Amino acid sequence: MTVPRTADIDARSLTDEVIRSFDGTPDVRTKTILSALVRHLHEFVREIEPSLPEWEAAIEFLTAVGHKCDPVRQEFVLLSDVLGVSMLVETINDQHAPGATDSTVLGPFHMTVSPTRELGETIDEVGSPHHLLVTGTVRGTDGRVLPHATVDVWQCNEEGFYDVQQPGTQPAGNGRGLFTTDEQGRFWFRTVPPSHYPIPTDGPVGALLNATDRHPYRPAHIHFIAQSDRYRPLTTHIFLPGSPYLDSDAVFAVKQSLVGDLGTVDTDQARQYGVDVGSAMATVDLILAPDQAGATDAH
Repeated sequence: MTVPRTADIDARSLTDEVIRSFDGTPDVRTKTILSALVRHLHEFVREIEPSLPEWEAAIEFLTAVGHKCDPVRQEFVLLSDVLGVSMLVETINDQHAPGATDSTVLGPFHMTVSPTRELGETIDEVGSPHHLLVTGTVRGTDGRVLPHATVDVWQCNEEGFYDVQQPGTQPAGNGRGLFTTDEQGRFWFRTVPPSHYPIPTDGPVGALLNATDRHPYRPAHIHFIAQSDRYRPLTTHIFLPGSPYLDSDAVFAVKQSLVGDLGTVDTDQARQYGVDVGSAMATVDLILAPDQAGATDAH
């Protein structure tokens, strides 16, 4: 039986009434999230006191964000990125992975499956004259090397575009690769030095940046997702040292620990990896934390 209200709803009691409406939610975590969302969202509205036209503009903006999403473009991820939410989530979750490589944002361009490649292959399918050798290892915070770990890699080209942004210019899968580490937990591949680039500004997120006089640029980087049984997946970048915008990344994703060191390939390395002497070389160590079940009996 519903008990009738004895007083009209006001700007404060409305919040309590909405939160009470979730009392019967079967899943505890869902109830916790929705209750906190309503509490903070209502407090935000009370603080700014939006006019009805402003409320309508907000609804139109979110609608436009949804309309801009498609199989290769995720405008909501981009919005989360430029508001710092993506990086906040990553930073909070890093607290549960002490000793692991710092994580950072997924970004809006991990929207297609990377082609499986053999160790040492190039992810540059257009034959650029400029080369970058990337070598690395995957291991656990317990010091164990992780053989047969997967390393998903993606990056923009030297002009700052991902393959999905230039379907008529770049072949699908250019700048992407899915590698499996060897018995010593090692991986290596050839690529091109990525450029700094602007995030997409042709949608509502771009309009938001324009309205706030913010630039859209990201420093040059390569994305990685490393995964191994009984370890937490790691999503991270390596940033190229000296790149513009390291101190003002549009999505707030730069951590000093992720700014790599660039060297040059010597004679022995050129022979070992099949690249030219003097090519740029980056070394990446990806350290994974055990998952909640632990990794004491892994591998």
